[in-house]
Amino acid sequence: MKIAVIGGGAAGLMAAAAALETHPSAEIYVIEKNDGLGKKVIISGGGRCNVTTGITDVPTVLSKYPRGGKFLSSAMYAFPPEKIAHWFEAHGVPLKVEEDIRVFPCSDDGHDIVRVFEELFRGSGVHVWLRSSVERIDKVATRFSLSFKTAKEPLIVDRVILTTGGQAYRQTGSTGDGYAFAIGLGHTITTLAPSLSSFTTKETWPAAISGLSCESGKISVKGETKAHFTGPFLFTHKGISGPAVFALSSLVAFESFDPEHPMEIAIDLFPEETMDELRHRFVVMLQEWPKKQSGNVLSLVVPKSLADIVVSELQVSEKRANELSKADILAIITWLKSAPLHVIGRGAGDEFVTAGGVNLKEINPKTMESLLCPGLFFAGEIVDVDGFTGGFNLTASWATGRCAGQQAAR
Repeated sequence: MKIAVIGGGAAGLMAAAAALETHPSAEIYVIEKNDGLGKKVIISGGGRCNVTTGITDVPTVLSKYPRGGKFLSSAMYAFPPEKIAHWFEAHGVPLKVEEDIRVFPCSDDGHDIVRVFEELFRGSGVHVWLRSSVERIDKVATRFSLSFKTAKEPLIVDRVILTTGGQAYRQTGSTGDGYAFAIGLGHTITTLAPSLSSFTTKETWPAAISGLSCESGKISVKGETKAHFTGPFLFTHKGISGPAVFALSSLVAFESFDPEHPMEIAIDLFPEETMDELRHRFVVMLQEWPKKQSGNVLSLVVPKSLADIVVSELQVSEKRANELSKADILAIITWLKSAPLHVIGRGAGDEFVTAGGVNLKEINPKTMESLLCPGLFFAGEIVDVDGFTGGFNLTASWATGRCAGQQAAR
C-alpha cells in the first residue's frame, strides 16, 4: 500500500506516524513544500510549542472549539490530550503543565516535538520529500496520481491524506493550496476568515498604555452579536491583544468591520465585582483621600497609567477627590465596568488559525475519510474546525491526524 501525506505540519506528521504504526510495511510519502518539517509547530507558543492542553475532561476540551467541536468528538475521545501527552513522553519528550493549563516540552523548544517524527521516519518506510510542491491530484480508478511543479514524475498512491493547513502564517507554507486540491476532488470549502487575531481600535489611547496586561477582563461585543469572553488580555500600541481577545476574535471570525463600520466592544475590567461593590470600594478611598487628585485615588484601584486615561477620557482629571460629583463617580465606575472601544481591524500577521475549511458534512468524523472521494482523508486545519488559544488547535491536529493515518493504513 502507498499512502501520500500532503503537508508536513502537525496533522501530517501524526498521520504519517499513525499510518506507519498501523501498517509498518506500507510505503508512506510525506510531501512538504518547505525545506524542513513542522515549521508552524516549531514557532507555535512563541517557539516553545504549546503541544496540547492540560484539561483532561474531553467534553470540556470539545467546548473550546467555536466551530467543529461535535465533529471532533470521535477522534478526540480516541486520542485525547492525556494520550497525546503520554505519546510524546513515550517518544522521549518530557512535558510540563503550566499554571494556565497549557502543556509545553520541558525544554521549551518546539524543535524537540518535530524531532520525534524525524527520528521515527528515519530508517522506516516513510519517504520525506522536502521542497516538493504538489500541483494537482487526479483520481485514477481507485488510486490517485500526484503531479508536481518540478520535473518529478507523477506519484501513484492508494490513499491521500490532505494536511496542508489553512492560510494563516503564510510564511510557514500554509497558503491554502489544499483547498484547491479538495475542490478538484469534489469537495466544497466554507467561507474562510482569520481567527485568533488581535484587534486594532479606532481609539488611540491604548497606545499610551501599550504592554499593560490585565489578568482578567470580560470583553463583550455590543449590538446584535452577543459574543463575549472573559480572560487575560493586554493593551497594545494598536489596540488590544492576548488570550481573551484571541478567543473573542474566534467567536466573531465572520463579522465584518472596518474604520467606516467599526465593531463596538466593551471591557469589564472587574468581572468579579458588581457595579455597587466597585463603587463602594472607590467611594471609601475618595473619603480617605479627599484632597488627592481624582486620578491619584483611582490609581489605587487600577494602574496609574490607566487611571490617568480614565480621568482624561471623562474630563475629571483636574478634580480632587472631594470635588467629584455622584455623576462623576458613576461615570468612572461605569467606564471601569464597560470601557468603550471601537474595533476597526484585525492585527496583521497575528492570525494563528483559519476559521472555515473543507465542509464537515463531506467527511466521515469517525475515519476522517471523504464521503465523496473514497481513499481521500483530511486532518488538521484544512477542515472547518478551529479552537481557542491554549493548545486546542494543535490538539485537534494531533487527534484528527492520528485518526486519518490509522484509517488510511487499514
